[in-house]
Amino acid sequence: MIRSKPLSEWAKKGALWIGGGIVAAAIIVLAARGLTTLPGVPEFLERYPGEYALPAFVEDGFPAWARWSHFLNLFFMVLIVRTGLLVRKQQKPDAYFTPKKGGKKISIYLWLHTSIDVLWLVNGVVFVVLLFASGHWARIVPTSWEVFPNALSAGLQYLTLEWPHEDGWVNYNSLQQLMYFIVVFIAAPLAAVSGVRMSEWWPKDNEKLNKRYPLEVARAIHYPTMLFFVIFVIIHVFLVFSTGALKNLNHMFAGTPEISWVGFGWFAAAVIVTSAVTWAARPLVLAPIASLFGKVSER
Repeated sequence: MIRSKPLSEWAKKGALWIGGGIVAAAIIVLAARGLTTLPGVPEFLERYPGEYALPAFVEDGFPAWARWSHFLNLFFMVLIVRTGLLVRKQQKPDAYFTPKKGGKKISIYLWLHTSIDVLWLVNGVVFVVLLFASGHWARIVPTSWEVFPNALSAGLQYLTLEWPHEDGWVNYNSLQQLMYFIVVFIAAPLAAVSGVRMSEWWPKDNEKLNKRYPLEVARAIHYPTMLFFVIFVIIHVFLVFSTGALKNLNHMFAGTPEISWVGFGWFAAAVIVTSAVTWAARPLVLAPIASLFGKVSER
């Protein structure tokens, strides 16, 4: 039994969802391939292959700071989503945290969630600063209006399962560029400003400020933004593995355009470390760490 339902019933539902997903995917692929046969579409795909040339000042490859930032983003995001769901669902916390300098008593999971949020924001700020200082900003910030027809072309090629040209070491396709731009410069700031509004750091006694930025608005932004990140990561990981896993993992984890198992090894280590820390993030382990910054109690 799982949640008062037999395992066989869950298996049937799972089989129906999987079967339905396969049928829906097949319909989408057939429809996309049919679209490519319409008049004018082949010419459109030829004119806009899915990417446009980057400015000459952009260097190939991924520097060490970009690779470390990528790993830390993975690490922090998993913890943020995990603790955020725990905070959202918890009714009676296992432990509480009170800051040394005074403040409201909060659950230890909310303390961990906000603490990881701060580290995630610091990592993001450092990444953006280095992105613009190095000239690599042009990789994820569109520099031509051609990004839109090329993104449409790349999306259509993905749907037909005839992948667009992939060479992330040199250039992203336009659909990737737009998505990375949205993640870094739209979704991440939305998560930050809505998270601050919901946190204990917000000046809740400021009636004028609270009226201009209601708590309900922040909640309406924060949870959907988290879902966007989860969906993006799932699609991102799927495409990384389906468009050349060893090559793509070497780009971001080993810093080389070569095809070998080195990047996969670093990726596996990153997954193991992230999984281990996520599993260990429970009151018994968190209490000694949290006690360095405040008081931990059961009530």
